[in-house]
Amino acid sequence: MTQAVPKAKGKLGGALALALLIIVLDQITKVYFNTAFSYGERLNILPFFDFTLLYNRGAAFSFLASEEGWQRWLFTGLGLVAAAVILWFLRRTPDQPRFRLALTLILGGALGNVIDRVVYGHVVDFLLFYWDNWYYPAFNIADVAITCGAVLLVLDELLRARSQKKA
Repeated sequence: MTQAVPKAKGKLGGALALALLIIVLDQITKVYFNTAFSYGERLNILPFFDFTLLYNRGAAFSFLASEEGWQRWLFTGLGLVAAAVILWFLRRTPDQPRFRLALTLILGGALGNVIDRVVYGHVVDFLLFYWDNWYYPAFNIADVAITCGAVLLVLDELLRARSQKKA
């Protein structure tokens, strides 16, 4: 006698597959830039965009990057705790696809950057946008996934609040 796979587990599998895809794409691009570029090297692609190779020992916008190294383990731990919390939410929200997609994007990005911190001791960044003398901090695929997930999370909450007002 076989048992049917619960609906939530199937959906969790899809979320985990997407998170894994994000991690793989993130790590492949980081390995490429880490081997093809020297630290600080830049390749101009557009008048406002370069590929580069930079390392971030801190968090977003190089927060705590100048510290002595303890931040590596703090941000690694935070990434792992965030991943555990996200997995908990994913298991409990099988019927909220937008919310789950947002969390899945954040999960893949967070674990991509955790891998960097464990393997390299810093996060590998290679996307650089700028205009004239203004530069946005360099970032990577994991950061893009985290940012898209965060935006989608806010959008999901706004749409959920709006639908509850109508009800």
